[in-house]
Amino acid sequence: MFKNKSSLLKAAIFATGFSGVVAEYILSTLAQYFLGNSVIHWVMIISLMLFSMGLGSRITKKFETNLLRRFLLTEFALSIIVSFAALLVYTASAYTQALGILIYFLAICIGLLIGMEIPLVIRINDDYEKLRFNISNILENDYYGSLLGGVFFAFIGLPVFGLIYTPFILGFVNFSVSVVVLLFLWNLLKSGDRTLLLSIASFILVLLTVGIFFTDPIIRYGEQQKYADKVVYAEQTKYQRIVITQWKNDYWLYLNGNEQLCTRDEIMYHEPLVHPAMSLHPNPTNILVLGGGDGCAVREILKYQKVKKVTLVDLDPAMTHLGQTHPILTQQNENSLSNPKVEVLNEDGYKYMQATDDYYDVIIIDLPDPRSIELGRLYSHEFYKTCYRHLRPGGVIVTQAGSPYFATQAFTCILETMKSAGFEVVPMHNQVITLGEWGWSLGVKKNSESNVKEHLQQLEFEVPTQWINKEAMSLITSFGKDFYPWEKDSVAVNRIHDPVLYKYYLKGNWDLY
Repeated sequence: MFKNKSSLLKAAIFATGFSGVVAEYILSTLAQYFLGNSVIHWVMIISLMLFSMGLGSRITKKFETNLLRRFLLTEFALSIIVSFAALLVYTASAYTQALGILIYFLAICIGLLIGMEIPLVIRINDDYEKLRFNISNILENDYYGSLLGGVFFAFIGLPVFGLIYTPFILGFVNFSVSVVVLLFLWNLLKSGDRTLLLSIASFILVLLTVGIFFTDPIIRYGEQQKYADKVVYAEQTKYQRIVITQWKNDYWLYLNGNEQLCTRDEIMYHEPLVHPAMSLHPNPTNILVLGGGDGCAVREILKYQKVKKVTLVDLDPAMTHLGQTHPILTQQNENSLSNPKVEVLNEDGYKYMQATDDYYDVIIIDLPDPRSIELGRLYSHEFYKTCYRHLRPGGVIVTQAGSPYFATQAFTCILETMKSAGFEVVPMHNQVITLGEWGWSLGVKKNSESNVKEHLQQLEFEVPTQWINKEAMSLITSFGKDFYPWEKDSVAVNRIHDPVLYKYYLKGNWDLY
C-alpha cells in the first residue's frame, strides 16, 4: 500500500515536471511572437521561473500541517493557470501593449506553484520512503517529466496543437493526476477538506471543458479587436501566426501581427524588390527566392521569358500552402507558386544556402524584418558571403531592408554588411502607402568597374509593370544628403558571433511609425 501511494506521488511530480517545462516554453514562445528579441525573453522567462520556484520552495517552510490539502490546491491552481495562460495573452494583445508584464507575471505564478509542489511532495512521501530514496526519486521523476515535456512541445504540442490548445492538454494532464491523488489518498484527508477539494475539482473540470470549447471563438474575438479590419483568415502554425484581414475589396496579410502586404499597393513593394535586380542581369535564367511565401515576388519574376527555373525557399509550409491554394493569395499572385518553372522548398534559408550545390543568376530575399537573432542570421556577413559564392559572375542579390527612416541604423547595417561580403551595393527606397517608407539593398557580384547606381537609373523595363519605370528608378535610388543623429561610421557589420542588427532594429524610431 505504501509503495502504491509513493508511486502515485511520483506520478504527480512527473506530471508537474511535464507541465511546468512546457508552460515555460509556451510563455517564451508567446514572448517571442509578441515582444520579439527571442533570446532575451527565453533566457529571462526561464530564469525567472526557476527563481520563482526557489521562492515557492521557501514559502512551503511555513506549512506545518495539512500538507496533502495544500499540495492538491497547488496542483489545481497550476492546472488553471497553465491552461488559460496563452488565452489570456492572446486576449490581452487586443487591448494593451503591456504584454510583457502579463507574460512575466504568469511566469512568476507558474514558477511559484511548481516550486511549492516539489518540497510538499517530498514531505508527504517521507512517510513512505527513506530520505535518501525519497529525495532522489522525487527529483528524478520531476526531471524525467521535464524531458518528456520538451520532446512533446517540440514535436507534438506546438506543430500539431499550437499555442492555443497545448496549454489545455497540460492543464488536463495536471488536473487528472491531481484527481487520482485526491481519490487514492481520500482517507488521509479531513472531512471538510474532502468536500472543499471535491467541489474545487468539479469546478475546474467544468472550467477546463468550457475553456477548450470556447477558446477558439474567444481568440477570434480578441484577434478581431486587435485589427481595424475584418479578420477573414487566421492560423497558428509551428512558426508564426498568420492573419488575413479585409476592408472593402482589399486584403492585408499579417505574420505575428506585422503587416507583410496589402493587395491595394503590394506592387509598390514587389516591383522595386524584383525588377531592378532582374533587369540589371543580362541573362536571368536561374532565380532563388528566400521567403516570399505569398507568391507575389515570384509572380513578377515569371514575367521574364529567359527565366527557366525559380526556387522558392520558405521555412513555413503553411505559408507556402496558403500562397498556392488560398483564393485571396492565388488571385493576387496569379497562381505563380503552381507554375511548372517554380520549385517550392520548406527549409531554413540559412541552412539551404550552406547545403545547396546550385548557382544562381539572381537571389531575391523577401524575409520578415530582422527583429530577432534568428532572423538576423539571414542578414549576416556570413550569410551574404555564402550568397556571394552561390551567385554566378555578374550575379545580383537584393533584400528587403526595412525602413530607411524608421529603422535607419538597421537599414545602414544591412548595407554595410552586404558590402563586407564583397558586393557593390546600392540602397533603394519607396513610399508604400500602407507600409510607409520602405527600403531595399541591392548588390552586384563585382566583375567590372561599372557604376551600378548609374545602370539602375538608366534601366528600361521590357516586361509589363504597373508602377515602376525609368523615372521611378531615378527616384528610388536617390536619398539626398546623409543626415543622421549619430555617427554613420559607428554602425557595425552584423555577424553571427556579433549579432548587432536586431538591436539596431529594435532601437529604431518605431514610436513615430
